[in-house]
Amino acid sequence: MARYRGPKAKIARKFNDPIFGPSNAVQKKPYGPGQHGRGRRKKQSEYAIQLNEKQKAKYTYGVLERQFANLFRKASRKSGITGEVLLQLLESRLDNVVFRFGISPTRRGARQFVLHKHILVNGEVVNIPSFTLKTGDIVSVREKSKSLEVVVNSLAGNRSQKYPWLEWDNNEMSGKMINLPEREEIPENIQEQLIVELYSK
Repeated sequence: MARYRGPKAKIARKFNDPIFGPSNAVQKKPYGPGQHGRGRRKKQSEYAIQLNEKQKAKYTYGVLERQFANLFRKASRKSGITGEVLLQLLESRLDNVVFRFGISPTRRGARQFVLHKHILVNGEVVNIPSFTLKTGDIVSVREKSKSLEVVVNSLAGNRSQKYPWLEWDNNEMSGKMINLPEREEIPENIQEQLIVELYSK
C-alpha cells in the first residue's frame, strides 16, 4: 500500500478520532464518511476492531504496512510490554520527534522537513524520516533553515514543553531526547493491546 495522500478528514471520521490534529469534520459529523455513514453500522468482529486499531496507528504515525510489521517484530524482541515498546519505537522516529518538538505543525510536514535536509541529528544531516533516535540524541534545525517562516511560526506554539521526555532550546532551535516516553506521556488515543492481539493470531 502506498503512503496515504488523500483527504485527512475522511480518515479522521472513519476512526471518529482527530488523528491528524484538530478536525472540524469529526466534531460536526460524528459518523462515518460516505452516503451510508449515517446508517446503523453492523457490529464489528473482534478481528475488525483489532485491524482498525492497527490502521489508526499506521495513519497516525504515517507508517506503511511493511514498516509497521517490522517495528512490531522489533518490539516483540525487546524486553518490556510489547505494545508499549511498539509505541516507544514509533515515538522515537525522527519525523515524529521533529513534530513533537514543534518544528513542524504536522507529522506529514515534519516528514518533508527531514526529506529536504532541514534537520540535523547530533550535528549531521539526516534525511531518513524513519531514523530511530536514541536517548541523548540532539535534533536541531539546520542553520540555513532557521529563518523559514513555517519553522518560526510553528515554534511559536512552544509545543515541546508538553512532553517531559524531550528538552527544547528555543534559542538554539535544538532539542534533546532525554529518555524514551512512558505510556502515559504518549497522548495518542491508541489501544496498543489490540494491535498485539492482532499480530499474535
